[in-house]
Amino acid sequence: PLDFNIDAPLWDQSTFMGRLKHFFNITDPRTVLVSEKELDQAKALVEGCRAGLVPPGSRQEQLLYAKKLYDSAFHPDSGEKMNLIGRMSFQVPGGMALTGCMLQFYRTVPAVVFWQWMNQSFNAIVNYTNRNAASPISLRQIGVAYITATSTALATAVALNLYTKRAPPLLARWVPFVAVAAANCANIPMMRQQEIINGVTVTDGDNNELGCSRRAAVKGIGQVVVSRITMAAPGMIILPIIMERLEKTPFMQVSPPFYWHSFP
Repeated sequence: PLDFNIDAPLWDQSTFMGRLKHFFNITDPRTVLVSEKELDQAKALVEGCRAGLVPPGSRQEQLLYAKKLYDSAFHPDSGEKMNLIGRMSFQVPGGMALTGCMLQFYRTVPAVVFWQWMNQSFNAIVNYTNRNAASPISLRQIGVAYITATSTALATAVALNLYTKRAPPLLARWVPFVAVAAANCANIPMMRQQEIINGVTVTDGDNNELGCSRRAAVKGIGQVVVSRITMAAPGMIILPIIMERLEKTPFMQVSPPFYWHSFP
């Protein structure tokens, strides 16, 4: 239709379920398999729709799918194509693989150091890729944030790993979660420190700028930290409990995984 607005949300964004469906849509892991050529075509189609130049014969489903690809791969502020690892649609496969490795290889200090370093490197890429373009951050600040988060995670993980040597095995399995939580408390505020220093733009319901607020920045970043820790909690707390019980079954005792020998 002539009045079709490609930027209009498909679901009511004033409700929790509407926002949940919206973010499920744009973080669909299947979009990471889409070719670069198709992403560029989607961007051209979206920008054409915004300019009122809809290609003849285009179906509404086709336009909405192009918008989904555009939202999943291009930065909402700058419009630049984001790197594959840093896209939110890569969070499920990438984060799942790293979480599995951190929970699997936790028995020795070298294994803990390596996988915590890998996880924090991944987090740094994600945070940089999804940074607020209105609050630019220098390479020096990025480096400091990365080193701080990595050091925090490694220090927490190694210290707790050594401390839990004589503790029940389940506590040792929870060490990666504590390390990840501690790192998030350092990494996210450091990566977004410009927002805390200068504030973020506050708008009214009609998108009119009212000014900048540091309090809003602190509140928003605090919520991001809590949400990152909360998202990691189910997999990193519940899975160790399940594995602890499975390893007591006759099957697991007869056929122990290979890493039991490699990482005693």
